Amino acid sequence: MPQVSLRPDWLTAKPQTSLYYTGIGHSLKDGTSNHIQIAKKNALEDLVSEIKVTVSSTSVLSQMDVDKKFHERYEQIIQTEAAEEIEEFELVDAWEDAYNYWVYYRLSKQRYREIKEEQKRNAVQHASDYYVKGLEAHRNNERLKALTFYFQALRAMEDYLGDAVSITLEGRSVLLTNEIYASIQDILKNIVVTVEPRLLEVHRRMNQNNEALIARAYFKDTEAPVAGLPLRAAFLKGESEVFPTYTTDTDGSCRVLLTRIGSAEVEQSIGISVDTETLAGSGTSPIFSLITQSLRVPSDQVVLRVKRPLVYLTGSERSFGRENPHALISNTVKNFLARQGFEFTQSRDAADLLLDVSTNTEEGSVAGSIFITYLNGTIRVSSAREGTEIYALTLDRIKGYGLDYARSSVDAYNNTTETLEGGRLKDLINTILQ
Repeated sequence: MPQVSLRPDWLTAKPQTSLYYTGIGHSLKDGTSNHIQIAKKNALEDLVSEIKVTVSSTSVLSQMDVDKKFHERYEQIIQTEAAEEIEEFELVDAWEDAYNYWVYYRLSKQRYREIKEEQKRNAVQHASDYYVKGLEAHRNNERLKALTFYFQALRAMEDYLGDAVSITLEGRSVLLTNEIYASIQDILKNIVVTVEPRLLEVHRRMNQNNEALIARAYFKDTEAPVAGLPLRAAFLKGESEVFPTYTTDTDGSCRVLLTRIGSAEVEQSIGISVDTETLAGSGTSPIFSLITQSLRVPSDQVVLRVKRPLVYLTGSERSFGRENPHALISNTVKNFLARQGFEFTQSRDAADLLLDVSTNTEEGSVAGSIFITYLNGTIRVSSAREGTEIYALTLDRIKGYGLDYARSSVDAYNNTTETLEGGRLKDLINTILQ
């Protein structure tokens, strides 16, 4: 056990000084060395909490967030990033007793300001370079190229959205982030994104769908197509799947690819919008995602009317060659498909799919007073129109146990339903919906 020294004053009252940010961290000893790292982490979080995020009234954040919906979230993100990126802090002291460990860190306020100012100067330089390139491209009527440069400029300044950063540009004083944001919005508001058709009837079986879904983009003022524009597609309603990213061709269009109608909802919708993350040229960051929420991004949507597959069910479920009074396997499959949005019909001619369940049990051995039964069978799904088999599942010697063969046969059927519900029916769904 370490020798216990006198409890230091900084544990009684946290030091307050105009020269340093200070942080005190604590952890319980757990028998490993982890308590030291935990205390350090807690101390740095405490230290960072003293660093206040200020938002200028003339900053782009104030301009785009009049209702202050993003202010709090922005400040939280900046605080989190500061905790992860903070450097040049120093250990002042540590103290422990038999069960606890405390640590005291500090960071020079002057040195912190110097580091942040240097980072800010570099960010402003990069952003200014990108913005000037964007202006040049814009003057040459290369608007998509200009938009890409503007987004890269905004990305460079994302940590300083709350600052009023003034620079001299072409002989005039401007607020850099405000100008960048306005230039982005100026181009975006002149882009129109449309999707045709606006209403599309689709079958849940993807190979039954033939109609194309086309997205187009053009400039509002000239009606010229926007070639090379990155677009993003996502379901707005429904939990189905669509290929997410596209780039428009020379005609300003692209074909949107539905990959799976997994949701049972009859009405679903897909949104198509300009992909701002691709335009920015780098991965998503929390702050950039916050920025794009405030932009008026060109978009459109299509409503999908989903046609549910009609199933015609036949079956024979036997025990030792005799027909069972209850169709347990058929009902299990039917209930599962119904929950997935399939409908059943009494008319074979009206059906899209033919589902056949065929099972039987056979006597096995007897071990003491326990009788063993085996269930064998098949579950087959075929296309009603083409007559081709889509899916086949073989049920092979699934065991049942009981005090006689009748009871062990019932147990074999129960075990089969558990096997099906445990995952085999999901394979059936995935195959059918291709």
